Amino acid sequence: MQIYRFLTGEDDSAFCHKVTKALSEGWTLHGSPSYAFDGATMKMRCGQAVTKQVSEQPYDPDKKLVDYV
Repeated sequence: MQIYRFLTGEDDSAFCHKVTKALSEGWTLHGSPSYAFDGATMKMRCGQAVTKQVSEQPYDPDKKLVDYV
C-alpha cells in the first residue's frame, strides 16, 4: 500500500529539516514542491508531497501516517 503526506511550513530551514527527516524515514518526494505567499502572515510558505510504500494492511484514517510500517 502506498501512503501520502503533504508537508508544509514557512520557507526556512525548519521546513527543509522536516522534508529531510521524512526522506530519512523512507518517504520519497512526489511531484514538485510548491511555494506561495501567505497574506495572513506576510511570509512565504512551502509545500512538498511525499509518499511511502508500506506493507499491505487495512487503511485506518485514525492511524497516524508515520505509524504505518
